[in-house]
Amino acid sequence: MLRLTWVQPEDLLGHELRQARLDGRSPSAIEARWRAAGGPDAPERAGASAHRASRYLRLLAEDLLDELADLPGTLAEDEPTELARIKSLCPDWPAPVRSTPTAAALESAWLGRAIGCLLGKPVEKLPLDAIRALAQAAGNWPLTTYFTTAGVPEDLLVAHPWNRRSAPTSLAENIDGMPEDDDLNYPLLNLLLLQRHGKTFTTTDVARLWLDELPPGRTFTAERIAYRNLLTGIEPPHTARHRNPFREWTGALIRADVHGWTNPGDPAAAAEQAYRDAVLTHTANGVYAAMFTAAVIATAATGSQDIHACLRTGRQVIPPRSRLARAIDHAVQLAACHGDFSTAVDELHTTYAPAHPWGHAIPNTALTVAALAHADGDFSGSVCRAVSGGWDTDSNGATAGSIAGLLAGGPAALPEHWRAPLKNRLATTVADFDGTGFDTLAHLTHLETARS
Repeated sequence: MLRLTWVQPEDLLGHELRQARLDGRSPSAIEARWRAAGGPDAPERAGASAHRASRYLRLLAEDLLDELADLPGTLAEDEPTELARIKSLCPDWPAPVRSTPTAAALESAWLGRAIGCLLGKPVEKLPLDAIRALAQAAGNWPLTTYFTTAGVPEDLLVAHPWNRRSAPTSLAENIDGMPEDDDLNYPLLNLLLLQRHGKTFTTTDVARLWLDELPPGRTFTAERIAYRNLLTGIEPPHTARHRNPFREWTGALIRADVHGWTNPGDPAAAAEQAYRDAVLTHTANGVYAAMFTAAVIATAATGSQDIHACLRTGRQVIPPRSRLARAIDHAVQLAACHGDFSTAVDELHTTYAPAHPWGHAIPNTALTVAALAHADGDFSGSVCRAVSGGWDTDSNGATAGSIAGLLAGGPAALPEHWRAPLKNRLATTVADFDGTGFDTLAHLTHLETARS
Protein backbone atom coordinates (compact mmCIF):
# COMPACT_ATOMS: atom_id res chain seq x y z
CA MET A 1 0.00 0.00 0.00
CA LEU A 2 1.33 3.43 -0.97
CA ARG A 3 1.48 5.80 2.01
CA LEU A 4 2.21 9.20 0.51
CA THR A 5 4.19 11.31 2.96
CA TRP A 6 3.51 14.84 4.19
CA VAL A 7 -0.01 15.25 2.74
CA GLN A 8 -2.51 12.89 4.41
CA PRO A 9 -4.94 14.86 6.61
CA GLU A 10 -4.90 12.36 9.47
CA ASP A 11 -1.10 12.74 9.65
CA LEU A 12 -1.16 16.52 9.31
CA LEU A 13 -3.61 17.09 12.15
CA GLY A 14 -1.15 16.23 14.92
CA HIS A 15 1.46 18.51 13.40
CA GLU A 16 -1.06 21.35 13.19
CA LEU A 17 -2.02 20.92 16.85
CA ARG A 18 1.62 21.37 17.81
CA GLN A 19 2.09 24.30 15.43
CA ALA A 20 -1.03 25.98 16.86
CA ARG A 21 0.47 25.98 20.33
CA LEU A 22 3.76 27.36 19.01
CA ASP A 23 2.13 30.32 17.28
CA GLY A 24 -0.07 31.34 20.18
CA ARG A 25 -3.39 29.59 19.54
CA SER A 26 -5.32 27.35 21.96
CA PRO A 27 -6.25 24.06 20.28
CA SER A 28 -7.22 22.02 23.37
CA ALA A 29 -10.93 21.68 22.56
CA ILE A 30 -10.19 20.60 18.99
CA GLU A 31 -7.54 18.17 20.17
CA ALA A 32 -10.03 16.62 22.61
CA ARG A 33 -12.43 15.92 19.75
CA TRP A 34 -9.63 14.33 17.74
CA ARG A 35 -8.56 12.13 20.64
CA ALA A 36 -12.14 11.12 21.44
CA ALA A 37 -12.52 9.91 17.86
CA GLY A 38 -9.38 7.80 18.17
CA GLY A 39 -7.14 10.16 16.20
CA PRO A 40 -3.40 9.35 16.40
CA ASP A 41 -0.42 11.55 17.19
CA ALA A 42 1.57 12.99 14.30
CA PRO A 43 4.34 10.71 13.01
CA GLU A 44 7.37 11.61 15.12
CA ARG A 45 9.93 11.79 12.32
CA ALA A 46 8.43 10.21 9.21
CA GLY A 47 6.00 11.86 6.83
CA ALA A 48 3.28 9.24 7.09
CA SER A 49 1.90 7.03 9.82
CA ALA A 50 2.27 3.29 9.48
CA HIS A 51 -1.41 2.47 9.07
CA ARG A 52 -4.23 3.83 6.98
CA ALA A 53 -6.89 5.81 8.82
CA SER A 54 -10.59 5.24 8.43
CA ARG A 55 -12.58 7.40 6.04
CA TYR A 56 -14.27 8.97 9.05
CA LEU A 57 -10.97 9.99 10.66
CA ARG A 58 -9.70 11.43 7.39
CA LEU A 59 -12.81 13.57 6.91
CA LEU A 60 -12.70 14.65 10.55
CA ALA A 61 -9.04 15.62 10.20
CA GLU A 62 -9.87 17.81 7.21
CA ASP A 63 -12.61 19.59 9.14
CA LEU A 64 -10.43 20.08 12.21
CA LEU A 65 -7.54 21.43 10.13
CA ASP A 66 -9.88 24.13 8.85
CA GLU A 67 -11.16 24.89 12.35
CA LEU A 68 -7.60 25.19 13.66
CA ALA A 69 -6.81 27.70 10.92
CA ASP A 70 -9.61 29.94 12.20
CA LEU A 71 -8.40 30.03 15.80
CA PRO A 72 -7.16 33.46 16.89
CA GLY A 73 -3.53 33.74 17.90
CA THR A 74 -1.66 35.92 20.39
CA LEU A 75 1.54 36.49 18.42
CA ALA A 76 0.27 38.16 15.25
CA GLU A 77 1.35 41.67 16.23
CA ASP A 78 4.94 40.63 16.88
CA GLU A 79 5.12 38.05 14.08
CA PRO A 80 3.46 39.37 10.91
CA THR A 81 3.96 37.76 7.52
CA GLU A 82 3.24 40.82 5.36
CA LEU A 83 6.48 42.46 4.21
CA ALA A 84 5.43 46.03 4.95
CA ARG A 85 4.62 45.10 8.55
CA ILE A 86 7.86 43.16 8.93
CA LYS A 87 9.85 46.20 7.79
CA SER A 88 7.88 48.49 10.08
CA LEU A 89 9.04 46.44 13.06
CA CYS A 90 12.72 46.52 12.04
CA PRO A 91 14.17 49.93 13.00
CA ASP A 92 17.66 49.14 11.67
CA TRP A 93 16.70 47.89 8.20
CA PRO A 94 20.14 47.64 6.54
CA ALA A 95 21.39 49.95 3.80
CA PRO A 96 23.24 48.58 0.76
CA VAL A 97 27.01 48.53 0.46
CA ARG A 98 27.50 47.33 -3.08
CA SER A 99 30.07 44.67 -3.83
CA THR A 100 30.63 41.86 -6.30
CA PRO A 101 31.91 38.49 -5.10
CA THR A 102 34.43 36.67 -7.24
CA ALA A 103 33.42 33.56 -9.13
CA ALA A 104 35.90 31.70 -6.92
CA ALA A 105 34.06 32.78 -3.78
CA LEU A 106 30.74 31.68 -5.26
CA GLU A 107 32.24 28.32 -6.21
CA SER A 108 33.41 27.94 -2.63
CA ALA A 109 29.88 28.75 -1.45
CA TRP A 110 28.27 26.18 -3.79
CA LEU A 111 30.86 23.60 -2.73
CA GLY A 112 30.39 24.45 0.93
CA ARG A 113 26.65 24.00 0.63
CA ALA A 114 27.13 20.58 -0.97
CA ILE A 115 29.75 19.45 1.53
CA GLY A 116 27.70 20.42 4.56
CA CYS A 117 24.61 18.78 3.13
CA LEU A 118 26.51 15.60 2.29
CA LEU A 119 28.01 15.43 5.78
CA GLY A 120 24.56 15.63 7.35
CA LYS A 121 22.64 13.34 5.02
CA PRO A 122 23.31 9.95 6.68
CA VAL A 123 22.18 11.17 10.11
CA GLU A 124 19.21 13.31 9.13
CA LYS A 125 16.41 12.98 11.73
CA LEU A 126 18.51 10.74 14.01
CA PRO A 127 18.42 11.60 17.74
CA LEU A 128 21.35 13.58 19.11
CA ASP A 129 22.65 10.68 21.19
CA ALA A 130 22.63 8.44 18.11
CA ILE A 131 24.70 10.90 16.07
CA ARG A 132 27.25 11.14 18.84
CA ALA A 133 27.41 7.38 19.36
CA LEU A 134 27.86 6.61 15.64
CA ALA A 135 30.63 9.18 15.26
CA GLN A 136 32.40 8.14 18.47
CA ALA A 137 32.36 4.47 17.45
CA ALA A 138 34.09 5.37 14.18
CA GLY A 139 36.71 7.52 15.95
CA ASN A 140 35.21 10.62 14.35
CA TRP A 141 34.14 12.64 17.39
CA PRO A 142 34.22 15.59 17.48
CA LEU A 143 33.39 15.39 13.79
CA THR A 144 36.24 16.05 11.40
CA THR A 145 35.15 14.19 8.26
CA TYR A 146 32.28 12.32 6.62
CA PHE A 147 30.42 9.60 8.54
CA THR A 148 31.42 5.98 7.96
CA THR A 149 30.25 2.52 8.89
CA ALA A 150 33.86 1.38 9.33
CA GLY A 151 34.53 0.48 12.95
CA VAL A 152 30.91 0.92 14.07
CA PRO A 153 29.55 -2.17 15.91
CA GLU A 154 26.66 -3.92 14.21
CA ASP A 155 24.35 -3.60 17.20
CA LEU A 156 24.80 0.18 17.12
CA LEU A 157 23.95 0.26 13.41
CA VAL A 158 20.83 -1.79 14.11
CA ALA A 159 19.79 0.48 16.97
CA HIS A 160 20.48 3.67 15.00
CA PRO A 161 20.31 2.97 11.27
CA TRP A 162 21.55 5.58 8.85
CA ASN A 163 18.99 7.62 6.93
CA ARG A 164 17.55 5.09 4.50
CA ARG A 165 17.63 7.29 1.40
CA SER A 166 21.12 8.63 2.02
CA ALA A 167 23.15 5.68 3.27
CA PRO A 168 23.94 4.28 -0.22
CA THR A 169 25.47 7.56 -1.44
CA SER A 170 26.57 9.65 1.53
CA LEU A 171 28.97 7.64 3.68
CA ALA A 172 32.73 8.06 3.29
CA GLU A 173 33.04 4.64 1.67
CA ASN A 174 30.47 5.23 -1.09
CA ILE A 175 30.48 8.97 -1.95
CA ASP A 176 30.86 9.41 -5.71
CA GLY A 177 29.97 12.99 -6.55
CA MET A 178 27.23 14.99 -4.85
CA PRO A 179 24.01 12.94 -4.76
CA GLU A 180 20.66 14.59 -5.35
CA ASP A 181 19.15 16.44 -2.41
CA ASP A 182 16.48 19.09 -2.02
CA ASP A 183 19.07 21.30 -0.31
CA LEU A 184 20.81 21.58 -3.68
CA ASN A 185 17.73 21.30 -5.90
CA TYR A 186 16.24 24.52 -4.56
CA PRO A 187 19.34 26.66 -5.21
CA LEU A 188 19.35 25.25 -8.75
CA LEU A 189 15.69 26.14 -9.16
CA ASN A 190 16.33 29.66 -7.89
CA LEU A 191 19.22 30.08 -10.29
CA LEU A 192 16.82 29.06 -13.04
CA LEU A 193 14.22 31.46 -11.61
CA LEU A 194 16.62 34.40 -11.91
CA GLN A 195 17.71 33.40 -15.40
CA ARG A 196 14.10 33.41 -16.58
CA HIS A 197 12.58 36.27 -14.59
CA GLY A 198 15.40 38.33 -13.10
CA LYS A 199 15.44 39.74 -9.59
CA THR A 200 11.95 41.22 -9.93
CA PHE A 201 10.33 37.78 -10.03
CA THR A 202 7.00 37.31 -8.26
CA THR A 203 5.78 34.57 -5.97
CA THR A 204 3.57 33.42 -8.84
CA ASP A 205 6.69 33.09 -11.01
CA VAL A 206 8.14 30.77 -8.36
CA ALA A 207 4.96 28.69 -8.38
CA ARG A 208 4.92 28.37 -12.17
CA LEU A 209 8.57 27.38 -12.22
CA TRP A 210 7.93 24.63 -9.70
CA LEU A 211 5.03 23.26 -11.72
CA ASP A 212 7.22 23.27 -14.83
CA GLU A 213 10.52 22.01 -13.42
CA LEU A 214 10.17 20.45 -9.96
CA PRO A 215 8.93 16.85 -9.71
CA PRO A 216 6.40 16.68 -6.85
CA GLY A 217 8.15 13.61 -5.46
CA ARG A 218 11.22 15.79 -4.83
CA THR A 219 9.28 18.06 -2.48
CA PHE A 220 8.80 17.56 1.25
CA THR A 221 6.88 19.05 4.21
CA ALA A 222 5.69 22.62 3.46
CA GLU A 223 6.77 22.48 -0.17
CA ARG A 224 4.75 19.35 -0.84
CA ILE A 225 1.69 20.87 0.81
CA ALA A 226 2.04 24.06 -1.23
CA TYR A 227 2.53 22.03 -4.41
CA ARG A 228 -0.64 20.08 -3.63
CA ASN A 229 -2.47 23.33 -3.00
CA LEU A 230 -1.37 24.72 -6.35
CA LEU A 231 -2.69 21.61 -8.09
CA THR A 232 -6.09 22.10 -6.44
CA GLY A 233 -6.33 25.69 -7.64
CA ILE A 234 -5.24 27.52 -4.48
CA GLU A 235 -3.19 30.61 -5.31
CA PRO A 236 -0.14 32.04 -3.53
CA PRO A 237 0.30 33.14 -0.81
CA HIS A 238 -2.67 31.14 0.51
CA THR A 239 -0.72 28.06 -0.60
CA ALA A 240 1.41 28.57 2.50
CA ARG A 241 -1.53 28.55 4.91
CA HIS A 242 -4.08 26.04 3.66
CA ARG A 243 -3.76 22.84 5.71
CA ASN A 244 -0.01 23.39 5.97
CA PRO A 245 1.32 22.66 9.47
CA PHE A 246 4.92 22.86 8.20
CA ARG A 247 4.75 26.56 7.34
CA GLU A 248 7.38 27.42 9.98
CA TRP A 249 9.76 24.58 9.11
CA THR A 250 13.10 24.93 7.29
CA GLY A 251 11.93 24.64 3.68
CA ALA A 252 12.10 28.35 2.85
CA LEU A 253 15.41 28.73 4.67
CA ILE A 254 17.10 26.18 2.39
CA ARG A 255 15.97 28.16 -0.66
CA ALA A 256 17.60 31.43 0.46
CA ASP A 257 21.23 31.07 -0.66
CA VAL A 258 20.94 32.26 -4.25
CA HIS A 259 19.06 35.36 -3.09
CA GLY A 260 22.02 36.25 -0.89
CA TRP A 261 24.69 35.30 -3.42
CA THR A 262 23.14 37.52 -6.10
CA ASN A 263 22.70 40.59 -3.88
CA PRO A 264 26.24 41.04 -2.54
CA GLY A 265 26.42 43.90 -0.08
CA ASP A 266 22.66 44.48 -0.16
CA PRO A 267 21.18 42.40 2.65
CA ALA A 268 17.83 44.19 2.47
CA ALA A 269 17.39 43.36 -1.22
CA ALA A 270 18.43 39.77 -0.53
CA ALA A 271 15.91 39.50 2.29
CA GLU A 272 13.09 40.93 0.18
CA GLN A 273 13.95 38.57 -2.67
CA ALA A 274 13.94 35.63 -0.25
CA TYR A 275 10.60 36.86 1.09
CA ARG A 276 8.90 36.64 -2.32
CA ASP A 277 10.17 33.07 -2.64
CA ALA A 278 9.33 32.04 0.92
CA VAL A 279 5.70 33.13 1.09
CA LEU A 280 4.72 30.50 -1.46
CA THR A 281 5.16 27.90 1.28
CA HIS A 282 5.79 29.57 4.65
CA THR A 283 4.57 32.17 7.12
CA ALA A 284 6.03 34.16 10.03
CA ASN A 285 9.18 32.50 11.44
CA GLY A 286 9.48 30.20 8.44
CA VAL A 287 9.72 33.32 6.27
CA TYR A 288 12.00 35.14 8.71
CA ALA A 289 14.49 32.26 8.65
CA ALA A 290 14.81 32.64 4.87
CA MET A 291 15.15 36.43 5.09
CA PHE A 292 17.75 36.18 7.86
CA THR A 293 19.81 33.63 5.93
CA ALA A 294 19.72 35.62 2.69
CA ALA A 295 20.82 38.78 4.51
CA VAL A 296 23.67 36.98 6.27
CA ILE A 297 24.88 35.58 2.94
CA ALA A 298 24.59 38.94 1.15
CA THR A 299 26.76 40.46 3.86
CA ALA A 300 29.28 37.62 3.70
CA ALA A 301 29.47 38.08 -0.08
CA THR A 302 31.20 41.44 0.38
CA GLY A 303 34.32 39.62 1.56
CA SER A 304 34.91 42.36 4.12
CA GLN A 305 32.80 41.26 7.12
CA ASP A 306 33.47 38.49 9.62
CA ILE A 307 30.80 35.97 10.60
CA HIS A 308 29.73 37.92 13.68
CA ALA A 309 29.04 41.07 11.64
CA CYS A 310 27.16 38.98 9.09
CA LEU A 311 24.94 37.47 11.78
CA ARG A 312 24.24 40.87 13.29
CA THR A 313 23.16 42.20 9.90
CA GLY A 314 20.89 39.22 9.32
CA ARG A 315 19.26 39.87 12.67
CA GLN A 316 18.24 43.35 11.45
CA VAL A 317 15.78 42.07 8.84
CA ILE A 318 13.51 40.08 11.17
CA PRO A 319 11.01 41.36 13.74
CA PRO A 320 12.88 41.91 17.01
CA ARG A 321 10.19 40.41 19.26
CA SER A 322 9.69 37.30 17.12
CA ARG A 323 10.48 33.86 18.46
CA LEU A 324 13.20 33.48 15.83
CA ALA A 325 14.92 36.70 16.89
CA ARG A 326 15.01 35.53 20.50
CA ALA A 327 16.37 32.13 19.43
CA ILE A 328 19.14 33.74 17.38
CA ASP A 329 20.14 35.94 20.31
CA HIS A 330 20.14 32.90 22.57
CA ALA A 331 22.34 30.97 20.13
CA VAL A 332 24.89 33.76 19.89
CA GLN A 333 25.00 33.97 23.68
CA LEU A 334 25.52 30.22 24.06
CA ALA A 335 28.32 30.23 21.48
CA ALA A 336 30.09 32.97 23.40
CA CYS A 337 29.63 31.36 26.82
CA HIS A 338 30.62 27.75 26.19
CA GLY A 339 34.04 26.59 25.05
CA ASP A 340 32.67 23.07 24.51
CA PHE A 341 30.15 23.23 21.70
CA SER A 342 28.41 20.07 22.92
CA THR A 343 27.35 21.98 26.02
CA ALA A 344 25.81 24.70 23.88
CA VAL A 345 23.99 22.03 21.83
CA ASP A 346 22.64 20.37 24.95
CA GLU A 347 21.22 23.71 26.11
CA LEU A 348 19.62 24.31 22.71
CA HIS A 349 17.97 20.89 22.83
CA THR A 350 16.80 21.42 26.40
CA THR A 351 15.24 24.73 25.37
CA TYR A 352 13.67 23.85 22.01
CA ALA A 353 13.32 20.08 21.58
CA PRO A 354 10.32 19.55 23.91
CA ALA A 355 7.98 21.82 21.92
CA HIS A 356 9.48 21.93 18.42
CA PRO A 357 9.53 19.16 15.81
CA TRP A 358 12.87 18.19 14.26
CA GLY A 359 12.31 20.26 11.10
CA HIS A 360 11.12 23.53 12.65
CA ALA A 361 12.99 26.66 11.54
CA ILE A 362 13.47 28.13 15.01
CA PRO A 363 15.71 25.48 16.62
CA ASN A 364 17.51 24.71 13.36
CA THR A 365 18.32 28.35 12.65
CA ALA A 366 19.50 28.76 16.24
CA LEU A 367 21.77 25.72 15.93
CA THR A 368 23.26 26.93 12.65
CA VAL A 369 23.91 30.37 14.13
CA ALA A 370 25.54 28.86 17.20
CA ALA A 371 27.75 26.66 15.01
CA LEU A 372 28.93 29.53 12.83
CA ALA A 373 29.53 31.85 15.78
CA HIS A 374 31.31 29.22 17.89
CA ALA A 375 33.62 28.31 14.99
CA ASP A 376 34.23 32.00 14.13
CA GLY A 377 33.17 31.15 10.59
CA ASP A 378 35.89 28.56 10.02
CA PHE A 379 34.67 26.19 7.33
CA SER A 380 35.33 22.76 8.86
CA GLY A 381 34.42 23.93 12.33
CA SER A 382 31.13 25.41 11.14
CA VAL A 383 29.84 22.46 9.12
CA CYS A 384 30.93 19.89 11.70
CA ARG A 385 29.31 21.79 14.56
CA ALA A 386 26.10 22.35 12.61
CA VAL A 387 25.72 18.67 11.74
CA SER A 388 26.82 17.39 15.14
CA GLY A 389 23.95 19.28 16.77
CA GLY A 390 21.24 17.10 15.23
CA TRP A 391 17.73 18.00 14.03
CA ASP A 392 17.70 18.81 10.28
CA THR A 393 21.34 17.87 9.86
CA ASP A 394 21.73 18.06 6.09
CA SER A 395 19.99 21.43 5.83
CA ASN A 396 21.92 22.91 8.74
CA GLY A 397 25.20 21.62 7.35
CA ALA A 398 24.32 23.02 3.93
CA THR A 399 23.52 26.51 5.22
CA ALA A 400 26.58 26.64 7.47
CA GLY A 401 28.73 25.37 4.60
CA SER A 402 27.39 27.94 2.18
CA ILE A 403 28.09 30.84 4.52
CA ALA A 404 31.48 29.60 5.74
CA GLY A 405 32.47 28.62 2.20
CA LEU A 406 31.67 32.11 0.96
CA LEU A 407 33.73 33.62 3.78
CA ALA A 408 36.62 31.32 2.87
CA GLY A 409 36.86 33.07 -0.49
CA GLY A 410 37.64 30.22 -2.86
CA PRO A 411 37.57 26.44 -3.26
CA ALA A 412 41.28 26.07 -2.54
CA ALA A 413 40.55 27.31 0.99
CA LEU A 414 38.32 24.29 1.64
CA PRO A 415 40.21 21.18 2.80
CA GLU A 416 40.82 18.60 0.10
CA HIS A 417 39.25 15.74 2.06
CA TRP A 418 35.94 17.56 1.88
CA ARG A 419 36.14 18.54 -1.80
CA ALA A 420 37.67 15.51 -3.47
CA PRO A 421 34.78 13.02 -3.08
CA LEU A 422 32.38 15.46 -4.77
CA LYS A 423 34.38 15.24 -8.03
CA ASN A 424 33.04 18.63 -9.14
CA ARG A 425 29.72 17.02 -10.05
CA LEU A 426 26.22 16.97 -8.63
CA ALA A 427 23.16 14.89 -9.42
CA THR A 428 19.73 16.44 -9.79
CA THR A 429 16.42 16.14 -11.58
CA VAL A 430 16.16 19.92 -12.01
CA ALA A 431 16.18 21.10 -15.64
CA ASP A 432 19.49 20.38 -17.40
CA PHE A 433 21.71 20.69 -14.34
CA ASP A 434 22.38 16.98 -13.76
CA GLY A 435 26.14 16.37 -13.72
CA THR A 436 26.99 20.08 -13.65
CA GLY A 437 30.20 21.15 -11.95
CA PHE A 438 30.35 23.62 -9.09
CA ASP A 439 32.67 25.84 -11.11
CA THR A 440 30.00 26.13 -13.82
CA LEU A 441 27.30 26.88 -11.24
CA ALA A 442 29.50 29.61 -9.76
CA HIS A 443 29.94 31.17 -13.21
CA LEU A 444 26.18 31.12 -13.86
CA THR A 445 25.50 32.61 -10.44
CA HIS A 446 28.10 35.30 -10.99
CA LEU A 447 26.28 36.36 -14.17
CA GLU A 448 23.08 36.90 -12.16
CA THR A 449 24.71 39.22 -9.61
CA ALA A 450 24.83 42.01 -12.20
CA ARG A 451 21.23 41.69 -13.38
CA SER A 452 18.67 44.22 -12.19
